[in-house]
Amino acid sequence: MLLVRSHHLLLHHAARLSPRAAPRLLLLHHHHRHRHRAAVRLRPPRMSSSSASSNTSSPAPSPPAPVVPKSKIRFCPSCGSPTKLAIPDGDEKMRAVCSSCGRVHYENPKMVVGCLVEHDNKVLLCRRKIEPAYGLWTLPAGYLEVGESAAEGASRETLEEACADVDILSPFAQLDIPLIGQSYIIFRARLKTPNFSPGPESLECALFALDDIPFDSLAFSSIIVTLRMYLEDVKSGNIKFHYCTINKRLGTGASDLRSFDIDNHLSV
Repeated sequence: MLLVRSHHLLLHHAARLSPRAAPRLLLLHHHHRHRHRAAVRLRPPRMSSSSASSNTSSPAPSPPAPVVPKSKIRFCPSCGSPTKLAIPDGDEKMRAVCSSCGRVHYENPKMVVGCLVEHDNKVLLCRRKIEPAYGLWTLPAGYLEVGESAAEGASRETLEEACADVDILSPFAQLDIPLIGQSYIIFRARLKTPNFSPGPESLECALFALDDIPFDSLAFSSIIVTLRMYLEDVKSGNIKFHYCTINKRLGTGASDLRSFDIDNHLSV
């Protein structure tokens, strides 16, 4: 409205000027109006506080810093020379490469095997006498040895930790934990005789009714996940085979109930 009034006043003054001055004044005014309209078109639209808050998103979080691999192989097992991290030809991952003989050393996940022993609607647990997780409860399980099958290793670990002789019934769960490089295979098993006692790595062993399993005192995320799946299967009346990935969070304890997520859960 102010622009329109200015336009009329300028025309009025131009009419009173000489014929030569009037066109210059009108041309100057036309140029001023054109610049003003261009400025208005470029001005961003105003938003109310409510619409601004609903349309303005918080800045995206910064991506996490890349994890630099650290090899546990510091010296070459073949010649004893120090190793260095490098990407070998034809590979795409950092490997421990001998600085002298050039041999490439690969680090593979460890296989852990164990038994979920059933007896009279109870399960057998062992309380650990060693670190990590000293004093916490676990299924009898341990690392697979060279020269034995997964089922043989699970039976051996049960005999070592609980002095219990068992029959393997069926595989129950495979649990992969990529962050710590472990893969678990847990078998359902039953006692051949109702005899068990703590082995050298156990403080005590006990049979627990399913409602009495001490979830707040379990040793590892793999054991927590296995027993939760087993309880759900027993309650549903259909015991299945399970596979999942346990993604542990950096900087948290092995038995922290909030230190992991379960992904890719399959059951058949």
